[in-house]
Amino acid sequence: MKGEDGFLYELEVEVREELTLTESSGVEEAAGLPVGEWLFDPADAERERTGLRSLLGAVRRLEDD
Repeated sequence: MKGEDGFLYELEVEVREELTLTESSGVEEAAGLPVGEWLFDPADAERERTGLRSLLGAVRRLEDD
């Protein structure tokens, strides 16, 4: 793949990998712990997940055009 198509494909792969990581990060379990035991803020992780889903949707839309 070359040009824009190749770039979009690679971007989609990277976004999917990041999304997989955030979805397996244990956000739900962390939210149930006392704040002092959090390794990350569950709200930040959810915002990142939402942003990645939006980015993935945008990439797919560009690929379809």
